[in-house]
Amino acid sequence: MTDLLTIRDTAISLKHPERVYINGEWVLPAGGSTLAVIDATTEEAFYRTAETTPADMDAAIAAARDAFDNSPWPFMEPVERAVYLRRIAERLRERAQEAATFWTRQTGPTFRMAVGSISRVPNLFEYYADVAETYPWATQDSPEFAAFGAVVNEPVGVVGAIVPWNTPLSLAAYKIAPALLAGCTVVVKAPPEAPGELWILAEIAEEVGLPAGVLNIVNGHRNVSEQLVRDPRVDKIAFTGSSQVGRQIASVAGARLSRYTLELGGKSAAVVLDDYDLATAAAAISQQECSINGQVCMSLTRVIVSQHRHDELVDALASTFGSVTVGDPFDPETQLGPLALAKQQQSVLGYIEQGVADGARLVTGGRRPAHLERGWFVEPTVFANVDNNSTLAQEELFGPVLSVIPAENEEHAVELANATQYGLNNAVFTDDVERAYQIARRLRSGTVGHNGFKTDTRMGFGGFKQSGVGREGGIQGIAPYLESKTVLLDGTPARFQ
Repeated sequence: MTDLLTIRDTAISLKHPERVYINGEWVLPAGGSTLAVIDATTEEAFYRTAETTPADMDAAIAAARDAFDNSPWPFMEPVERAVYLRRIAERLRERAQEAATFWTRQTGPTFRMAVGSISRVPNLFEYYADVAETYPWATQDSPEFAAFGAVVNEPVGVVGAIVPWNTPLSLAAYKIAPALLAGCTVVVKAPPEAPGELWILAEIAEEVGLPAGVLNIVNGHRNVSEQLVRDPRVDKIAFTGSSQVGRQIASVAGARLSRYTLELGGKSAAVVLDDYDLATAAAAISQQECSINGQVCMSLTRVIVSQHRHDELVDALASTFGSVTVGDPFDPETQLGPLALAKQQQSVLGYIEQGVADGARLVTGGRRPAHLERGWFVEPTVFANVDNNSTLAQEELFGPVLSVIPAENEEHAVELANATQYGLNNAVFTDDVERAYQIARRLRSGTVGHNGFKTDTRMGFGGFKQSGVGREGGIQGIAPYLESKTVLLDGTPARFQ
């Protein structure tokens, strides 16, 4: 592999960074404007990208609508559409390092982590390609008032997919892969702060011959996102982002009875039971909090432990998380890179100030690293004796900040873990697998891991409460892109005989 420290100097290889991908073509944005994409480490412009206008979004929606209504795409057999998914996976695998470079420079995760994570994205496309042969697209039944009956699953229609800047490619893949397999057409609204990986995906869509209008990729700010959500030509919205925006989308979608799935924020808990080794727990929690520098909705930022073990766990976390190497994400020695945006750095530092003001004890970190003059860095931070009702414990920070919360006992620990508006992810740390399962069943979240942060693309992912509506990934991830239809006939079609 090329020396990691020289990769930042490699010229970008996007063919059309200042255009948008609509109806199978690269077109200049109607307004002719571009946006600067900033390197999170150097605070300098990385490249310029198109700025999508309402006219561009209108064209993208029109292309997707026409492709769904007037092309063979929705009526192809799923195994035929799966061929395109496999081609996309193959090309994504070939360009994984390139995509990882964009991700690291735009958002700040360490390059080694970015390469590993993006290398798994092709697996998701291949997973859904495999499902094409086993999913119950049509199921024969025994109707009471007809000679033949079947329930068939058909594509929901035009999908508007909106993804945030923290992990745009993988989050888009969770939406695009099942939507394409189902026979939907898609308009992806990429984040203007980090569009590079999705521009690579658009280039791949063109290379593999995906029919015009089936996949359209634009970027833009809130106005074009709202346009996509409100447009009656769009049948379904698939959104990943904040719970605040998710509520607004649900309100608009509800008013026009369009379909939607929402993967929203989290304030996840790591519940450390009394039988578990604290040094081991601290190492696991610290390691996962380095992932994308804490900019992960599933991050285990609330650490709940018995009162009599609180101080010992705080010391262990201060040792492990406090000693994390912060710096250039292309340096192989770095464990924690910068935050993605200047405003995100300011937000996280503001939450830290609020935590101190509210009475939590700042144990380590809490500032911009003194040795780094440029880049949107925040030191790995640990708070002790955090009140579970405080801002620090209740609001999503999206940064490298851990809050240790004392519990009276195991029952109280579960109560504290559930005492939040969110319900995306949790974890229970114990050597007893039976206790782990029992506690997991009581934790109100879409995912529960054992002895660490865990997720699996082949299983459904989503949240309880204000962490979302619906599921992505796995077999469950196909259903939101389908509508079921009951067909009753006077005879049996050949394909069912």
